[in-house]
Amino acid sequence: MRTPGRSWRAAVSTFTILPARGPEAIGPDLARRIALWLPAVGCLLAVPAAGIVLGVEAGGGSVPRRLLGATLAIAALGVLTGALHLDGLADTADGLGSRKPAGHALDVMRRSDTGPMGVAALVLTLLVQVTALAALAPAWLAAAALVTAAITSRVAVLLATGAPAARNEGFGALRAGTAGPATRWLAGALLLAAAGTAGAAAGGLALAIRGLATVACGLAAAAALRWLACRRLGGMTGDVYGALIELSTATVLLVAALS
Repeated sequence: MRTPGRSWRAAVSTFTILPARGPEAIGPDLARRIALWLPAVGCLLAVPAAGIVLGVEAGGGSVPRRLLGATLAIAALGVLTGALHLDGLADTADGLGSRKPAGHALDVMRRSDTGPMGVAALVLTLLVQVTALAALAPAWLAAAALVTAAITSRVAVLLATGAPAARNEGFGALRAGTAGPATRWLAGALLLAAAGTAGAAAGGLALAIRGLATVACGLAAAAALRWLACRRLGGMTGDVYGALIELSTATVLLVAALS
């Protein structure tokens, strides 16, 4: 049955640990419809994480409390996704950092162990995410940045589905080509329009420009990783998509903090 409810449950059960009673198997048609739900899944994940930031800082906006709130919020995102994207980040860093030909790099990414490049990528990315989020004040601005980062990173995945798959099997192959050019352009335009409109409503022109800059930089970082994966690996894999989400999230939060 091709119903929005079925594809939504499939998206939630695939990308989160939430009990959504998704299908046991995902075919190409269902994968295409799941991809369209990714921004909404990002929003679903960001709402409780943003609530943690607001809840912790409700007791005071001191630096230690901001760090605590940011740490718990980023941890919540990791738990709710089953650390799926963090695992992809580590595997991608190991594969790209191996400096081996595409076939050997893909073999490195398949291994269950995590190498030094993967560990370094995990630690540094999580440090950037936590400290950048903690640097944002007041609390409502940090919460808004976290929601923006979660949605932007999923839109970046949608945009990356135009790239070829590095393998003929796996989740990367299922995602390749799931969104056409018109859908990808529309998703990017709607995201930028929403960021600019929300920023203008909340803080005028300056915040609108700040919101547009964070989104644009998050999408640009994801595009750079996509280009590197296509150049070094011959295309995208499920691990690269996960790394793309974590890198884009970190970039959005970093630019929001620095701007």
